[in-house]
Amino acid sequence: MFTKQRLTGAYEGARVEPFDETTKYVFISDHHRGDGSLSDEFTRNRNIFQYALEYYYRNSFTYVEAGDGDELWEYQDVKHIKNAHPAVFSTIKQFFDEDRFIMMWGNHNIYLKDPSYVERHYYTNYDEYYETFYSFLEGLKPIEALVLKHTRTGQEILTVHGHQGDAPNDQFWVLTMLSLKYFWRFLHAFGIRNPSSPVKNISRRHKIEKNYSKWISENKMMLICGHTHRFKYPRKNALPYFNTGCCVYPTTITAIELVGEEIQLVRWHVKSDEEGSLNVVRSVMRGPDNVKEFDLRDLTESPVL
Repeated sequence: MFTKQRLTGAYEGARVEPFDETTKYVFISDHHRGDGSLSDEFTRNRNIFQYALEYYYRNSFTYVEAGDGDELWEYQDVKHIKNAHPAVFSTIKQFFDEDRFIMMWGNHNIYLKDPSYVERHYYTNYDEYYETFYSFLEGLKPIEALVLKHTRTGQEILTVHGHQGDAPNDQFWVLTMLSLKYFWRFLHAFGIRNPSSPVKNISRRHKIEKNYSKWISENKMMLICGHTHRFKYPRKNALPYFNTGCCVYPTTITAIELVGEEIQLVRWHVKSDEEGSLNVVRSVMRGPDNVKEFDLRDLTESPVL
């Protein structure tokens, strides 16, 4: 519903950042950070995510959190989320302090559209030991959409969370939020997922991806998003639809990396070595490919859907 209008509106109001052969971006979405309780799906992969985040910090990446970072439908008091994952937020602050952090909102943290909400919950943090507040992400301005524009060729890459036009999670998100907050949240603790979510509903997920592919074909632009929790990397001659996946798979997280002009899908997961020790490792799942291979502006025929 209204996918075309919503995506076009997001593109027109997007924050624009340059990219070239010297820049590095990593896109990760759908962390769903909670309060550390049994219903917090992020906790099982927290150590993997922390290791990956520190890697990207050391290697000079700009970190794009592409929506649903904090699970605000289930836990609206952000202080409990921050207190449950202090090391993660400490590293995020390091990115923020160096102007290498871009936070986007998705459906599960749509409250970030409200600047007063962001100021109240993210500008400061509370130190429980010293019982005092201190400056945290002061000045943070979450966005709905990001456009990366190549400094030489003008090629553009649009990034959104991916809920745009998905009616239950966009136009009618309040109703979906209430059902999650007061019902499905408690079932998460036992591994039961909401069947109406695109994560579990295959037909809805395919419909969303098909609508996005239509927009890509009409607007001749690469698209990076999340929301469905299913990672996607286009096959050769397919439309350039990329999906970051999520951080709540069992024992693994996925991400999209844009290093210079090369894009690739990577997985961070736990793997044992020859001595039986468990280590967090990074594996390239798809790519790398030069982004110019996904530039549709000069094509006379559109790739297959």
